[in-house]
Amino acid sequence: MADSSQHFKRPETDDYFLKIAAVVAERSTCRRHHVGAVAVKSKHILTTGYNGAPAGTRDCLELGCLRDQNNIPSGTRHEICRAVHAEQNVIIQAAQHGVNLEGATVYCTHTPCILCAKMLANARVKRFVSFGKYADDAFIDLFKEVGIEVEIRPRPPGAIEFLD
Repeated sequence: MADSSQHFKRPETDDYFLKIAAVVAERSTCRRHHVGAVAVKSKHILTTGYNGAPAGTRDCLELGCLRDQNNIPSGTRHEICRAVHAEQNVIIQAAQHGVNLEGATVYCTHTPCILCAKMLANARVKRFVSFGKYADDAFIDLFKEVGIEVEIRPRPPGAIEFLD
């Protein structure tokens, strides 16, 4: 009988946390983009967040998408949306639980909009890693100015590999 561990490839740290962000995104209530984010420091998960309506309110899965109904293109008019973004929820969860995000890496399924980029800058994260691109590139100059490292990686494999 062949040793199945010979075929197992342990994922790199960045791919590991990006895969976790992708699983977090499955909780999204947005009809346009499922976005997940994970804040990590010293290889420990601090908080997670996904995009969706504020807690206790009806969401787009129930009510429909305001942006679709008004033909609003992605990356514009952020105020016409029910959702709190995944990155915003990472920061909110940190605040609710007394977690300091300074120096953390945020792994996210998409690059941030400019509003989230400003919040991440003020939270003093040091690194942002993603595999997906959002329609707003305004974050690039801001992150350069404040020294947030950005890495766009290939999408990690969707399959979860483990030995029986």
